[in-house]
Amino acid sequence: MSVNVNASSVLSDRMIAELYDRGNIHCDAPLAPQQIQPASLDLRLGTKAFRVRASFLAGHKLLVRDRIDEFGMHAFSLQDGAVLEKGCVYLVELQERLRLAPDLHAVANAKSSSGRIDLFVRVITDGGCGFDRIDAGYAGPLYAEICPLSFSVLVRTGSCLNQIRFCRRRTILSDPELLDLHRRHRLVSGTPILDEGLTLSVDLRLDEGPPGYSAKAHAGIIDIDRVASHPVNQFWDELTVENGRLILEPGQLYILASRESISVPTEYAAEMVPYNPMVGEFRVHYAGFYDPGFGAAETGGTGSRGVLEVRCHDAPFLLEHGQRVGKLVYERMQEAPAKPYGSPRDSSYQGQGLRLSKHFY
Repeated sequence: MSVNVNASSVLSDRMIAELYDRGNIHCDAPLAPQQIQPASLDLRLGTKAFRVRASFLAGHKLLVRDRIDEFGMHAFSLQDGAVLEKGCVYLVELQERLRLAPDLHAVANAKSSSGRIDLFVRVITDGGCGFDRIDAGYAGPLYAEICPLSFSVLVRTGSCLNQIRFCRRRTILSDPELLDLHRRHRLVSGTPILDEGLTLSVDLRLDEGPPGYSAKAHAGIIDIDRVASHPVNQFWDELTVENGRLILEPGQLYILASRESISVPTEYAAEMVPYNPMVGEFRVHYAGFYDPGFGAAETGGTGSRGVLEVRCHDAPFLLEHGQRVGKLVYERMQEAPAKPYGSPRDSSYQGQGLRLSKHFY
């Protein structure tokens, strides 16, 4: 299938495969089919990691490798696995390189399973002046900056911590367009609240189970590639909420759920806006991509809660049931994906309520 270069939209799984076939995505090892998601590509860690003194951007016309020479502390191999320590900053060259067309740019984000264990992962590039944004026409390597914030993690060559979307002239749907889409596809349970995106509120009165979790301060190591292998009670404390109120402690990670169930029609993709200082000094996500088909009736869904990875800054903050905490923005796909989220594929979080990452049992 040929890509319509005049379209304004996100590329689908079929189109990502075509980019790889044409050499616009080049990999150190052959691309694995499971890397291609409905609207994104999972990125794999390479063979070597660098412990660096601080987070950084390459800067205009500068190479990341030159910055590593300046700020690197030591290098080590990932081929047999290695532990990335909580509170440290690492840089890893990814196995995927890009050669983008002049009208094609890309956006990266942490995978859901990375965000839910408080693994702060961002992409940087040669000449880059911003995180997780790859300019149109970029040709060169990709690097993952990794900072485990709550838990130390075991990773290895080939581990997938983040993902990338490819876009042409990215256009976010306006509120009138969102309202029209909601009337046709029911994007959210209840009446939609629109404010340059679909507003979400927090649920601190769940009908079943605890209202949320907080990360334990001195937990063990999480193996990023082992699913359902880590006991919940060794890494998380269940929250106790009084009268629908929770005081957030600065620097502490909380896993909470949106009060609304949401859906993403198969011809659209969504992303959660990470931070809005107008509603409080806290961040509500570290993994913001929502795939086409997430919670959608077209894939057998009846809506799925948004899981919120919440951390407040500077001072304790009172969070109350129903408080607005974030929003989703939607954009069009160039075409519906061949395998939307929730179709016969590994769709770990379809139909979710409050859900920890797939690493836990």
